[in-house]
Amino acid sequence: MADRVLVIGGGGREHALAWKLAQSPHIKQVLVAPGNAGTANNGKISNSAISISNHAALIQFCKDNEIKLVVVGPEVPLAAGIVDDLTGAGVRCFGPTAKAAQLESSKSFSKAFLDRHGIPTARWKAFTNPKEACSFITSTDFPALVVKASGLAAGKGVIVATNKEGACKAVHEIMQDKTFGAAGETVVVEELLVGEEVSCLCFTDGVTVAPMPPAQDHKRLMDGDQGPNTGGMGAYCPAPQISKDLLLKIRDSILQKAVDGMKEEGVPYIGVLYAGLMLTNDGPKVLEFNCRFGDPECQVILPLLKSDLYEVIQATIKRELSSSMPVWSEDSAAMTVVMACEGYPGNYAKGLEITGFSEAKELGLEVFHAGTAIKDGKVVTNGGRVLTVTAIKKDLMSALEEANKGVAAIRFKGAIYRKDIGYRAIAFLSNSRGLTYKNSGVDIAAGNTLVQKIKPLAAATTRPGCNAELGGFAGLFDLKAAGYKDPILVSGTDGVGTKLKAPSFRHTKSIIMALTTLCHNFFSLQQWG
Repeated sequence: MADRVLVIGGGGREHALAWKLAQSPHIKQVLVAPGNAGTANNGKISNSAISISNHAALIQFCKDNEIKLVVVGPEVPLAAGIVDDLTGAGVRCFGPTAKAAQLESSKSFSKAFLDRHGIPTARWKAFTNPKEACSFITSTDFPALVVKASGLAAGKGVIVATNKEGACKAVHEIMQDKTFGAAGETVVVEELLVGEEVSCLCFTDGVTVAPMPPAQDHKRLMDGDQGPNTGGMGAYCPAPQISKDLLLKIRDSILQKAVDGMKEEGVPYIGVLYAGLMLTNDGPKVLEFNCRFGDPECQVILPLLKSDLYEVIQATIKRELSSSMPVWSEDSAAMTVVMACEGYPGNYAKGLEITGFSEAKELGLEVFHAGTAIKDGKVVTNGGRVLTVTAIKKDLMSALEEANKGVAAIRFKGAIYRKDIGYRAIAFLSNSRGLTYKNSGVDIAAGNTLVQKIKPLAAATTRPGCNAELGGFAGLFDLKAAGYKDPILVSGTDGVGTKLKAPSFRHTKSIIMALTTLCHNFFSLQQWG
């Protein structure tokens, strides 16, 4: 019997969650509260007007509509204890409890937790007094230039200053001007880390950790990482900067240690754990934890999930993840570009008509709605980040090209978007793709196989004086064994960085003459070819 599922939230992340859940044969309907234009009457997916802040009404709604699973998208309902209340009433809910969600809802709690459990992070200190925070910034012996509102600030509560004066100004903006409201009553001042920033997420049932492919978000509004911070202007997955070995290291030294630490403290963490990391020269360090899928990371990670998302979530809730680990596509890449309203992240207009969805669909793209609504039968803008255009292709370059075609096809007045999403990955791939043996036509594996097969045949031809190993880069032959007076015949095969060391000075002249003769004979043979 197929089930009915409720997704909490109304952004691009929630549209992507509903889209992926609707692909499961176990599900007959996905309701989204409050949803957006993209989740309104879209196949199995439809919107619900139920209030997500009134937990008692939500519980009754779930029971009346036989909701078998509630999936929570945003961080605010998690911090408000939606999982605690629904689970306590017998409604199965996917996400961490309010106590576990403190890893995101309180940056001061999160940083102290990292220190307690030896998880690498930037040096830091929390303050409730702006004067003390500024004194710390000016006197500390490390660059304390990152100022964060400790509470939830919709992904925008971080200011990275260029100097100490700018950091102190950020403290005053957050604590005295209340830029981020109550979220800034406590601030965390951090060391500025240098490196590549990446997102590493995992499913976890409180014991087992199942990493997702790493992704990279682009927080700044404009190309070249210029302009103000936003909720995210685009993302790609997988991030090639993280090798398989490095991902395993991150799993063991960060994700697993965090899950184990929460368990040790009596607060099991179940759901999605998102580690925002900086890849420093000293290894990966945690910038922050999020307790849910990122947005727009969700829109590039879920398209690469080959497993049934509903089955993965059920296994996570039942604490059976170890026997039902998710499977990911290894021959695809996803790229998403956010289209935002003019004026975002400040003031912006609403109600602008959006066109071009059919053209994007013809290109084979997925368009995940965020700040959209339906008005008079038309799709219109209803938020700062309006939608994301996602392309799934065989590689990142192809995905970027297709995603950019999509944003060119979709139109609304004053639309803004970045054209360089993925530029760091493309630069990384370009720099790391030097000429290899195999690319130049030399298959080392095939050569080694051949050597192993002919070794017995070559060994059968050996004779006194021969001192060489098949497959090596050089060999010596003692001609004295053949009746000559103390000469040595040398043969060499050129390789990358090959060096020749003479056995002793007295042999040097003979070796040079022998090598000269060999080279002469080689070029003679080449000419006669």
